[in-house]
Amino acid sequence: MSFAREATRAVRSTLVLWIITAIIYPFVMIGFGQIVFPAQVNGSLIKNSQGEIVGSALIGQPFTSDRYFNSRPSTTSYSTANPKKDEAGILKTGVSGASNLAPSNPALLERIKGNNNPDSSKRVEGDFNRLKNAGVQPTADLVYTSGSSLDPHITPEAAKAQILRVAKARGVQPQQLETLINQNTDGRFLGIFGEPGVNILKLNLALDTFKPAT
Repeated sequence: MSFAREATRAVRSTLVLWIITAIIYPFVMIGFGQIVFPAQVNGSLIKNSQGEIVGSALIGQPFTSDRYFNSRPSTTSYSTANPKKDEAGILKTGVSGASNLAPSNPALLERIKGNNNPDSSKRVEGDFNRLKNAGVQPTADLVYTSGSSLDPHITPEAAKAQILRVAKARGVQPQQLETLINQNTDGRFLGIFGEPGVNILKLNLALDTFKPAT
């Protein structure tokens, strides 16, 4: 068999495999996903009561108002910073990632515990004291950032720790908010993997449409 014939066969095989793996297979999988898992394939988007897209169930958003359940801290402010006006440098390592600060790092201790040194030019309240002053019992996920800095969930315990603050700000009964949290708690995947979590965006959207019982 001549070299030219072997080369032609090799080129044809390469083209056939390329068409199958680079064109046919991807489009088949896209079509399959759109039919079987349309929400997930399109980004797990969340809409408000007006039908407007307000975010994704997979990406957290910052909430700091007393009228809402607050998110866990983020090293990148959930990537909402403007890269052209990033004075705080929160996007230096990209739009996702942990701070990689050691437990003894002064910057981490200052963020959590604050800085009340009278000799310091900058006084920082610290997340721990901020939560305590707001009547919220600090939990680990309300103080420490996640590995991705984009985590949309907090633990049910962290959500329930904020009930009294939100109830006071909105003038509703704490028991009603606890019921709302239970309704918006995601269980373990397949019942065995991971831990239950509360998606803060979903919970706060439900909170905005919540009508207190009379």
